Amino acid sequence: MTTSKKDGSLSSKQLSNPKSTPAQKSVAGSDLSQTKKTPSPPPKKK
Repeated sequence: MTTSKKDGSLSSKQLSNPKSTPAQKSVAGSDLSQTKKTPSPPPKKK
């Protein structure tokens, strides 16, 4: 299961919050690692 964009945004804010505990940051990092990654476009041929 992937993390939604909204949850990913909240997780990012949690990681950047200096008042977050290490446990909270661990969970937020785990959420971000499960976000749906968009594939990069193939390189253009010359």
